[in-house]
Amino acid sequence: MTPDRTAQPVRPRLLVLRALGLGDLLAGVPALRALRRAHPEHELVLAAPAELAPVADATGAVDRLLPASAPGRAVPRTLHWTGPPPDVAVDLHGNGPPSHRLLLSLCPLKLLAFAHPDLPGIEGPPWYPEEHERDRWCRLLRAHGIDADPGDLLLPRPEVASPAPGAVVLHPGAGAPARCWPVERYATVAAELRARGLRVVVTGGAAESDLVARLAKEAGLPDTDVFGGGLPFERLSALVAGAYAVISGDTGIAHLAVAQGARSVTLFGPVAPSRWGPPSDPRHRALWYGPEGDPHGRRPDPALLRITADDVLRAVGELPGAQRT
Repeated sequence: MTPDRTAQPVRPRLLVLRALGLGDLLAGVPALRALRRAHPEHELVLAAPAELAPVADATGAVDRLLPASAPGRAVPRTLHWTGPPPDVAVDLHGNGPPSHRLLLSLCPLKLLAFAHPDLPGIEGPPWYPEEHERDRWCRLLRAHGIDADPGDLLLPRPEVASPAPGAVVLHPGAGAPARCWPVERYATVAAELRARGLRVVVTGGAAESDLVARLAKEAGLPDTDVFGGGLPFERLSALVAGAYAVISGDTGIAHLAVAQGARSVTLFGPVAPSRWGPPSDPRHRALWYGPEGDPHGRRPDPALLRITADDVLRAVGELPGAQRT
């Protein structure tokens, strides 16, 4: 029998750049799903940090992750793209020009991005600095004729069981000290919630072991209630999905609580919740006094410090279905 040498059709490829963190990726889920629906025949490749591969898989929108990152969540210098240029490239990383130029270096047949005065050849909508992150990327796609719903952000519940079902999850860390509420105040909250008969656990990323240990010591938590060192995503997601509530600063786990439909109290400062906060839903409480400050500051922002332990405890008590005392 003569072998069939008929050339197989090459699947078109769509490249999305979002080489940022967990919260950034979760905020981009509505846009990713909109791109998936608009281009069902394309291989959707997400350029993002390698450790976010399980998150990308959970969205149901990404076919393959292309590892890409840079210190400080800056624009990567290069993308290790192979083969023909992308049929479509989408800049979900920023407003340019560095991220635009990185994608243009791959010579995509089509680029979806915001307009920038330094790159007049790119047609796109204007960038609004005060816009909410989920809304921003959906508006970009709508400007290019792709319907996108900012509310399409829920992830499927994890298949694994929670390691601490029904516990209040405290997460004291964040990407910058400016967004880290004082450990002493978290410990006060933990003590009061435990006095109410609730189990309290603490989590932290791989680089936050000292912070987690300090909170656990000050709150008197047993080792069984300490989840430091950066839990694998599926286990962290299960912990959040099964939580009584999640209490954290403006960081990735707050977005994960929203994605899992878990009750949450998020402490904002120096960035307003109008830009990064949860959707309007009784399950989510965003605490913020303002004004905005430097999100990269080296000490807790003054706006964040205006939030008291009593504010947090009151917010927990106001969550729907919360235990009353």
